[in-house]
Amino acid sequence: MNQNTRIRKYFIWLFWIAVWQAANMLIHNNIIFVGPVDMVKALLELVRDSSFWASVFNSFAKISIGFLGAFILSILLGCLAYAVPLVKDLLEPMMMLIKSVPVASFVILALIWIGSHNLAVFTSFLVVVPMIYVSTLSGLEHTDRKLLEMAMVFRMPLLKQVRYIYIPAVLPYLISGCRTALGMSWKSGVAAEVIGIPEGSIGEQLYYSKLYLDTAGLFAWTFVIIIASAVFERLFLYLLGKVKH
Repeated sequence: MNQNTRIRKYFIWLFWIAVWQAANMLIHNNIIFVGPVDMVKALLELVRDSSFWASVFNSFAKISIGFLGAFILSILLGCLAYAVPLVKDLLEPMMMLIKSVPVASFVILALIWIGSHNLAVFTSFLVVVPMIYVSTLSGLEHTDRKLLEMAMVFRMPLLKQVRYIYIPAVLPYLISGCRTALGMSWKSGVAAEVIGIPEGSIGEQLYYSKLYLDTAGLFAWTFVIIIASAVFERLFLYLLGKVKH
């Protein structure tokens, strides 16, 4: 990204922040809508409290565990479905069911089965599994057949086939799937926390912000979610991109 493009992006962000502040001044009701200045003030108050960092760490850890568990399992299932067509046929209805059922239904079932403590882990796990599974399977099914035939002719060991043929073929699909799955894991995980209200979580803080009509606090916590999600996404995709080197 060149300097002109970077400066242009900064001005675009400043423009929308100015629009946001103008909308706040026009509405002139901080219970209904707050501006960036009020949000920053609320955020500065939050970061001084040790419980803020505990809530962020707690939710970050649980959503990350749910995502990483789903990521590993989905890749294994995708490879198994590619190798054994019967497994693919057996998994297809289950993956369609998981994609179709609303998150709220999973959350209510999870509250009955496991309680609220690990709700974010369970929900983010379920939401991510079909996305990564489909990406893995699509990448494997679109592997260059000529390269596979060449590998068979030269009797290339399976591990080398995986490293030099399958991984380069799957990685673009996996990265694309992860871009969507990472965001969805955070959205579903925090939504589950808002419904289940587990103690010491971001979802609990969002719920109380709504309960006490603390709109500035609600905006501040939403900003925290966006930043935490973006940091996790950048870090994970960076590490995933290193796989091909």
